[in-house]
Amino acid sequence: MNTPLASLLRPQSLGEFVGQEHLVGENKPLRVAMEKHHLFSFILWGPPGVGKTTLARLYASSFDAELYELSAVSCGKNDIRALLTKNQSQQPILFLDEIHRFNKSQQDFLLPNVENGSLILIGATTENPSFEVIPPLLSRCRVFVLESLHPDHMHVLIERTGYSISDDAKDMLISYADGDARLLLTILENARSLYETITVDTLKDTIQSKHLRYDKKGEEHYNTISAFIKSMRASQPNAALYYLARMIESGEDPRFIARRMVIFASEDIGVAHPTALVVANEVFRAVETIGLPECVINLGHGAVYLSQCNKDRRAYDGIMEALKDAKQFGALPIPLMIRNAPTQLMKDLEYGKGYEMYTKNDLRPKKLHKKTYFKTKESQ
Repeated sequence: MNTPLASLLRPQSLGEFVGQEHLVGENKPLRVAMEKHHLFSFILWGPPGVGKTTLARLYASSFDAELYELSAVSCGKNDIRALLTKNQSQQPILFLDEIHRFNKSQQDFLLPNVENGSLILIGATTENPSFEVIPPLLSRCRVFVLESLHPDHMHVLIERTGYSISDDAKDMLISYADGDARLLLTILENARSLYETITVDTLKDTIQSKHLRYDKKGEEHYNTISAFIKSMRASQPNAALYYLARMIESGEDPRFIARRMVIFASEDIGVAHPTALVVANEVFRAVETIGLPECVINLGHGAVYLSQCNKDRRAYDGIMEALKDAKQFGALPIPLMIRNAPTQLMKDLEYGKGYEMYTKNDLRPKKLHKKTYFKTKESQ
């Protein structure tokens, strides 16, 4: 069996590892943990092909420990139970790829074992763990955020292959791979199997593969979700349904789509139709509960409903403007009138003095009295 190029070039030491300097550079957290043999559970969050599996393997090897690798797509509680039974006398290190695919019940099963130290968990996910990992489990794991590889990193990987490739083909390949090392090496390997020298033209022929396009969570992924959102914003349900169908057919995670619909309900519809947020949340719950393929019906229902709602971005614009001021001005003094006064000393200092429940006085810090975050229809 031929070993894929990406596996052949997988780093065997931190010295060979490319990218993620903020984690594995000198005196950075993961390097320090490996050098000082700090054993703990953590989650690696980042896009595809940036080194999550490799870092897990290097971490385990720094302890001379065996790493048990499972994918949350294909394993379940019984696999975890068998692993724990097999390793009762030691702490097994488990690398659980795509941990966001584990449901709440499966994550609940992991929790006590991580909590009592009978299992060291290294989770990997392309999704925000704040949404995908249950809070009790998340609180017992450190989270390390990985970044897409820089073009300089990709150049290093291309050089390591030893393949003959023209400079303009390198630039095209790096742009297409968009920071995904595994995609870059897969394309290179396929091109090299067909052509002695890799040029822009031979690369274009290689990239015709539909499979490769779907492997890429890059431009097409973001273009399609953008088109879906903008279609709902323009109140065009037919366009929204078409882009929704494209995402489903290309294998997009329906929960990603549903989350974007929840955001859209507050960002674009807002106070024009407040129950839109309720509907969007129920769509998200239905997607989680029902799953594919039937949850496509719920997504379609939600997309049409949100498309037809009136739109009002004033609440979104207001909170964005308020966040800017909070960041720029810091903790401005809160008016004494609305400060809490649980002690006599605070009362003596006039905390809460003059407070009226339905006061017309401006309750913001004095510096912001002239600012208007939420604009009334009349003021627009």
